[in-house]
Amino acid sequence: MLEFGRTGQGEVLFAEFAAAYSLGMVRHLAQDPQAPHTVELGEKDFLTVAAQESAATLDAGRPTERLLAAAVRSMPMMVMQKFHNLRGDTAVPHTFYELTGTGRQRVVRLTPDLLRLAQSDQAESLAAELDARWSIVESCFAAGVGRSLVEEGVAVDWDTLKITDKRRRRSVAGIGEATVGFQHGRCLICDDVLSRKDAIAVDHVFPFSLMRRFGSVGSWHGPDLDALWNLAPTHAACNGAKSDRLPAQEELARLAARNEAIMRSPHPLRRTLQLSLKGALPGRNLASWTEFLGAVQTAV
Repeated sequence: MLEFGRTGQGEVLFAEFAAAYSLGMVRHLAQDPQAPHTVELGEKDFLTVAAQESAATLDAGRPTERLLAAAVRSMPMMVMQKFHNLRGDTAVPHTFYELTGTGRQRVVRLTPDLLRLAQSDQAESLAAELDARWSIVESCFAAGVGRSLVEEGVAVDWDTLKITDKRRRRSVAGIGEATVGFQHGRCLICDDVLSRKDAIAVDHVFPFSLMRRFGSVGSWHGPDLDALWNLAPTHAACNGAKSDRLPAQEELARLAARNEAIMRSPHPLRRTLQLSLKGALPGRNLASWTEFLGAVQTAV
């Protein structure tokens, strides 16, 4: 949808839409599975057909007729009718498309909301975030540890700026790509848009130097500052200028809002932040990220 919306196309023939979807799925299938190992797929299931038609599709650079037919058959019910629904059958407040017509005249009509989003300053960061979310889900399926990623949360490899699953230490997605959408595509420090052309850094909002500084005179009794709750994408220039100063109040407010947004979503990183909020400050039962960050700030 974003690709079509970026060009300003308000209407797309459903067959053309299904072809783009099929090719994207096959390309992902070549890297990782698209369903848990425990799921039994039927012979006519779209993912079964995609696996069987993968080689021919990739060689041609377009879906085979059999794969396209499977997509056209399955997408309306399995994908498109479910797209606007959230947990508990709650519908999103803004729809992004509607499917109209029948047969070869069936059309996907993109709404003004989708077109505005696809052509906005946030479109590039949203595309990167979507890739990151997809990578997290694929890694769950490939490792066969989907439940552990959801229940145990993920770890952060600071050396590579990658999110990893705790059990296998397998790289899942970049920290910035996975979280920038929850910051509305903006730098946590200056609050301006993060563009693909900008040099991006991942900032320790509470500087990691605090742990070394306290460790040199006694011990650090605060939470792990290398954890996801304290890491946020920023402009590299903003990050460099900030150095190891403590965060300003507006930065803490943006970090709290970002963490709360992740926890309100079905995102796989949600559990990681739940665990941090519950256990990162032993003996403290804090109900919100505003309280949590305030407690950390008081401690330093």
